[in-house]
Formats: sequence, C-alpha cells, structure tokens
Amino acid sequence: MRVALYARVSTATYGQDPTMQTRELREYAERRGWTVTSEYVDIGISGTKERRPELDRLMSDAHRRRFDAVLVWKFDRFARSVSHLLRALESFKAQGIEFISFSEQLDTSTPAGKLVFTVLGAVAELERSLIVERVRAGMRNARAKGKQIGRPPLTHLSCDARRTIYESHKAGDASLRQLAAKFSTSIASVQRCIRAYQRLTE
Repeated sequence: MRVALYARVSTATYGQDPTMQTRELREYAERRGWTVTSEYVDIGISGTKERRPELDRLMSDAHRRRFDAVLVWKFDRFARSVSHLLRALESFKAQGIEFISFSEQLDTSTPAGKLVFTVLGAVAELERSLIVERVRAGMRNARAKGKQIGRPPLTHLSCDARRTIYESHKAGDASLRQLAAKFSTSIASVQRCIRAYQRLTE
C-alpha cells in the first residue's frame, strides 16, 4: 500500500522536532510492509489553522490519488477540531484513501476504525443539531419578547412607498438592492411589490 506521511509542529523551538514524528511513522510503515511515497511536514503552524502549505499540498495530491493512505503521528498533529478532522476523513473516503493515526491506533480500513469514523460523524451531526436548536430557541425567545426577527415584511410598507418602489424600478432609477436598503426591507419584498403593481397595471 502507498502511504503518505503527515507531521506538524507548532514551533521549531522548545525541542519540537518533526523528524521524531516522521521517523516513527516511517518505521511503522516499514513494519506493516507499506511503501512511503511522500512526506508532508508543516513547521511553526498552529493546528487550529485548517489552511497549511503542506496540508493543502497533501489534500491536493489526495485528489490525484497519489497514495492509498495517510499516516499521521497523532490526531492533533493533523486537526484540532472534530469538524475539521471529519471533513478531511470524508474527503479521503470519497477518494478511497484510508486514514491511520499511529498514536491512537486508528485505521479507517479496519472495522474498529470504521466504527470510530461513524461515531465522529454522529458527534458532528449532534453538534450541528444542537447549534441549530439553540439558534431557533433564541429566535423564539426574541419573538416572545416582541422583537422583530429579520427584515420587516412587505406589509410594513405604505402605499406611497410601494408605488415609489414600482415607479423607481420601472424608470431604472435604482436597483433592487438599493430600493431594499432605502425602504429597510428585503430584496424579495421589493420584488413582490413590483410584481403586485405589474399585475394591477396589466
């Protein structure tokens, strides 16, 4: 199996050395009978950053199927959040590429690894659902207190305002966006206003 190695250190000082990671990864790959085709090493870059030169190059090469698996020393060397890790794993899965973590002994080509991948997906989905529910609860609470959520609907516009919108649009004096901003409403409301006047004048 063709394997790509990925290593990262946040800083080149304080004794951090990526060669320790790559050495152990090479030895592990050799024991498994895998062929190391390439190594990607980011130095002095925080794991919180999803865009990293070598990681970007790895992801690009993954799309070209230049290897069959990605081997990392530890999860947090590759990603610092479940969502980032999951997106990468989903991308690898779509390309038929396995993901292996040396320290955690996770291999997505094994039944146990597939289970962990499924659990990670479920956790991420739960996190997204909780965020959506918190937003909805906040909106319900705001409405209960009488607060306006979003831009006012079309009904708040006076007859004069609606006529002005229609005539300005017909004359080409203002764009939909400009009219929406002028009357503090949405572009969709402006469009509905124009269509309503068009039906009246037909």
